[in-house]
Amino acid sequence: MAVRDAASPLLLGLLCLLHTWGARASVEVNMEDKVEVFLGDTAQITCMFKSDDFGGSGGMTLEWYYIKSTKDTQRIYSQDSLQSTVDKNTPYSDRITVGTTGTAGEVVLTIRDVQLSDDEVAFNCYVKIIGEGSGEGSTKLKVFKTPEDPTIQGVEQGISVSDEVKRVASCEVKNGYPKPKITWYRDKMPLHNIPDAVKVDHRVTTQSSGLFSVNSDLDMKVEKKDKDAVFYCEVTFLVPGAEKMLESNSINITVFYPPTSVNLWVESPEGKVKEGDTVEFLCASDGNSESQYFTINNNDGRSLKMENVTRHNSGVYQCTVDDYENSVNLSANTTLFVNYLDEVVIKPTGSVSVDWKKEFSATCNALSSLSTSTTWFKDGKEVEKGHHLNLKAVTYDTAGTYVCVVTVPDIQAMQANASLQLTVQGPPEIIEKQLTEKETNERELELTCHIRSFPTPNITWGTSNGKIISSSNHMTDVGAKSVAKVQVNITSNTTVFCNASNEFGKDSVTYVIKFTKAETPKPQEKVQKGSYGVIIAVIIICILLLAILGSVLYFLYKKGKICNRSGKKDFTKEKSSKDKIVVEMKSDNTEEAILLGVNGEKQLPNDQ
Repeated sequence: MAVRDAASPLLLGLLCLLHTWGARASVEVNMEDKVEVFLGDTAQITCMFKSDDFGGSGGMTLEWYYIKSTKDTQRIYSQDSLQSTVDKNTPYSDRITVGTTGTAGEVVLTIRDVQLSDDEVAFNCYVKIIGEGSGEGSTKLKVFKTPEDPTIQGVEQGISVSDEVKRVASCEVKNGYPKPKITWYRDKMPLHNIPDAVKVDHRVTTQSSGLFSVNSDLDMKVEKKDKDAVFYCEVTFLVPGAEKMLESNSINITVFYPPTSVNLWVESPEGKVKEGDTVEFLCASDGNSESQYFTINNNDGRSLKMENVTRHNSGVYQCTVDDYENSVNLSANTTLFVNYLDEVVIKPTGSVSVDWKKEFSATCNALSSLSTSTTWFKDGKEVEKGHHLNLKAVTYDTAGTYVCVVTVPDIQAMQANASLQLTVQGPPEIIEKQLTEKETNERELELTCHIRSFPTPNITWGTSNGKIISSSNHMTDVGAKSVAKVQVNITSNTTVFCNASNEFGKDSVTYVIKFTKAETPKPQEKVQKGSYGVIIAVIIICILLLAILGSVLYFLYKKGKICNRSGKKDFTKEKSSKDKIVVEMKSDNTEEAILLGVNGEKQLPNDQ
């Protein structure tokens, strides 16, 4: 039974148009040979038809069929001028639609969710026009699925070089459609089957989904050169309209082969070896075999370490390799030489005394396996190069510690040293003689005397009158230098002598001391800061008291209370024509009257 649906207006219009044209000629149908599509995508198959004469008035019928084989052919769709029908119970009943492209004479079959079962299925388009004839065309559907990335796995154990063909690696690619192909490569060169040399075996597996998986094994006769070879597999597969390729990761294989030579060398230290170093030997062969066995001077293993080597470790060292599986025995030698530098010998040695202004010489040397360089130092400064130290006219400045350093230029940090203590003995020598004049007003003065001498001198202090102030009680030795101090009581200008002497001579220095007597300060009235105000206040009070006393006296005078005791009979006050005030005073002892004016001038009596 067929399902009948109303035909689309566009398709019905197309059919009516063809009917109106009324073509009388045969119908021509054109279709593509194939349509390619990815699994799960949508496929569109176009049917294009036309006739030579559209003048007829008959109707048109359109039908779609799928053909898997001659025994599996079935209609899936039909269309006439009135209706369209999608046939039931076919593999495509729920997955197809038919429509037009908008161009006259073109119909499109759309297949959704393409399955692997659709691959290689032919879809026929049958067109019949009444009165004109019929035509049909066919398109085959091709389905594709991109496979997963290929994986490669090399053999875990090593492969021995031999005449046998052995498994090298396996490659697998999964879930592709159609069947993918695998090609093997060694160093970018493809590998093909070669009898007794290379064997490539492919196995194709069809999954329950219908997809293909391919496994491939590579077997070959391994050679020594294959130890550095790079192997990988390449997968080629089809996609709509093209062929693509995927490569696996690259791998190396472990190749076992017997040794043909062996080598022994000093790995460390680099360069020349010296006593005290740690020496490491390494031994290696050009073979790669699990059955190799190494010994170095009867010590098992590929390496030998010796710490704190001495010259006695110098000699020939041998490495031996035995490959029992391949019946190989090889050996190699190397020579170790440990360089040495003996202790430094100085002559004369220890502590040496030299007379002042005399010459001194010393030698320094050390035995070494290499050429050496010798340098003399004093107080960290270079004083001489070479084995000999020559000092002329030694002084106290020459005394000290001399260090002889012997180095080996060819080996860094290879050196030895020894020291010599030089003492210069001679007469005392007083330092800083120019600072001998001093001026002071102190009653007590400390004087210092600096002397260079060896042995330590006797030091005495004295004055110009022959008095001994002090001996060397306060003297301290600092190497070949002595320091003496004395306290001198000063009461006047004094001359003090510092005398130093030993078995080789003497020296002295004179200190001229000028004593300046301090002036006695004049006594000064000490007035406290606040006394000036008190004095001023007292003066003001005195002035006020005098004014008050004067006022009282004047008041009493006006009242006539004063001068009665002196026998004065009266006071006469009159104003003269010259505006002078005259006071006449009379005394019982004299009759002479003395007249005083206001200006304090004495006046004679007859002037009144």
